[in-house]
Amino acid sequence: MGLLRVSCLVIFTSLLGGFHSSAQQNAQFTQWSSHHFSYNPAHAGIKTCMDIHALFRLQWVGFEGAPRSGFITLTAPLETRRKQFFSARHGIGFRMETDRIGQFNTTRFNVAYAGHFNFTQDTRLSLGLFAGALHFGYDPSKNITIEADPSVYQEASFIAPDASFGAWWNGKNYYAGIVLQNLIPVRWKNVGDQSQFRVHTLINGGYRFSISESFTLLPAALIRIPSGGPLSFDLQLLSDWRNKLQVGIGYRNQDALLFFAGFKINSRFNVVYSIDLTTSGLRNVSSNTHELSIILNNCSSDETNSLRCPLF
Repeated sequence: MGLLRVSCLVIFTSLLGGFHSSAQQNAQFTQWSSHHFSYNPAHAGIKTCMDIHALFRLQWVGFEGAPRSGFITLTAPLETRRKQFFSARHGIGFRMETDRIGQFNTTRFNVAYAGHFNFTQDTRLSLGLFAGALHFGYDPSKNITIEADPSVYQEASFIAPDASFGAWWNGKNYYAGIVLQNLIPVRWKNVGDQSQFRVHTLINGGYRFSISESFTLLPAALIRIPSGGPLSFDLQLLSDWRNKLQVGIGYRNQDALLFFAGFKINSRFNVVYSIDLTTSGLRNVSSNTHELSIILNNCSSDETNSLRCPLF
């Protein structure tokens, strides 16, 4: 067990900027294509109804100190009646996200504002901003190192400002987005010498292919670019039947194969489950990761107009 704790510490400390590494510092989620607002504030109020999402991620099952992450989000339009058809709409949102990995725990509380600008009936540009605070905690009580290191054994806990910017462009059958996370370079007090949150860039896009009136395919991709670190990417192919049943597969480079299943119980309630089958060296200690999410909204079943209840 002690050896496992040492291994955990090696992995977790590799996340610290003070150890000359800029690996992924933000929580990552397999079901990002079902929860765009969870990472992109430009999605706030993009639908003309209230939208609530919740997700829990259990990563690397059986591995001591493995990540446990989740979020709950709420978005709503500020204005639904426009003086002109193509005039701007606005939206607001709230996000609470938690990410625990080993001795580290980060919780974010954000509010969001977004503006949505239609150029045609089917094309839209959205710009949004997350602003709020994060709580960072570091508990070194279970650390085991070969030699004593004050920068590892010093407890830390602080609250700091947090901000992200997002842009989103979509048409009737496609979308593309970019997000800049951790815009405020907050230092990790009492953890390492130069440790801090660094800017992360996310780029994603997707397209809908209509195979028939009942069946569509939705390929999508997400690229994660941490500052100074190696990028990672997700590739997904989702299939949708009658807007009720969704299954899919995916791949995350050097990490896992992804499998999805979603079911819309009615027009306002949706459940999605996914499993990651580990392909990296971690499969020797943990073979899978699980995510379960629910989606609730008060969109009317007859709101089929793409401007009122968009696909993406």
